[in-house]
Amino acid sequence: MHVNMIDESRYAETMERTVIPALAACRVEGWYDPSDAERSAGLEPLPGCLDTGGRSGQLHYLCYDAAKFDTEREAGASAAFRGAIVISHGFTEFAEKYDELVWYFLLAGYSVCVLDHRGHGKSARDVDNPCLVWIDDWRRYVADLAGFAETIGQSYADGRPLDLFCHSMGGGIGAAVLERYPSLFDRAVLSAPMIAPQTGMPMWLTRALVDVLCLCGMGRRRVFGQKDFDGVLDLGPYQLSSEARERWYHKLRCENRDYQTYCASFEWVRQAMRLNRAVLDPAACAQIETPILLFQAGHDIWVRNQPQNEFVRRVLDGSGQATLVRIDESEHEVFSMPNAVAGPYLERILAFYGDKVIAD
Repeated sequence: MHVNMIDESRYAETMERTVIPALAACRVEGWYDPSDAERSAGLEPLPGCLDTGGRSGQLHYLCYDAAKFDTEREAGASAAFRGAIVISHGFTEFAEKYDELVWYFLLAGYSVCVLDHRGHGKSARDVDNPCLVWIDDWRRYVADLAGFAETIGQSYADGRPLDLFCHSMGGGIGAAVLERYPSLFDRAVLSAPMIAPQTGMPMWLTRALVDVLCLCGMGRRRVFGQKDFDGVLDLGPYQLSSEARERWYHKLRCENRDYQTYCASFEWVRQAMRLNRAVLDPAACAQIETPILLFQAGHDIWVRNQPQNEFVRRVLDGSGQATLVRIDESEHEVFSMPNAVAGPYLERILAFYGDKVIAD
């Protein structure tokens, strides 16, 4: 399926004049109560001490209805409803960052549901610093996403396929969901998934260090060397990415205090390391039934690539279906790359969801 990418030279103008109004016409904003899903997973729900929406312990989401989108008669829109896609975003991200991707999915005939993970966006938070991300147990992320997909996601799929798109941290969460809820999704794309985070030191040393620091009561403290959001755009880590897209994301972050998550707590790192071990458990990998398409970025500085390779091998060893596509010229956020990279990437995703094959 060919994707007509937004002209990067007119990116902000197109987003403001075309994409955002069309999304607003088919968007529903809501709040999901994860209590039942968390209790089913053996977790006691958290009340949230910094609830950006004024809804104690609830998670914010945005959903986009393909049928309503079609009434907007946007050029290139599909006349066929294909199902729904649940998006699981990355660390310090938020639902609206995915507006462009949602646009392409809607054009292809999919409804889209995007959950703000706990501690992100407008969802409930459990630390006073609005820039800091903390979670007490990685399994909470998993229960929340699965519960959201089983209820809100399935309602938008309306009996058609329910697919998953994950990025980075959301990919690690998504991988764990696929292991624990093997029949929930029909197909899953893991884009630069955080099977293991890049911490700048050996994994064993990271585990030992964060365990000690958390035991010393520093679990809610900001990781050394990181800082709160200061409004300054640093394009240093994004030398290959589309500057127009990066500037657009930064504008959204500056304009909304809820989108200014920016740094990790030590407990978040400890839980990320525990997620890594759980996801790579061969017995867990063998439970996966959902076909997986995993994209790996050749210039990734945020997550480790070798654990992605190991994950795919273990899924295949367990008789699952998993394909790894390495994009040598891409940085971590493949969807943020220039059109020459992002276009073929999106076409491959849509072909995969549509059960077609594109040769490497």
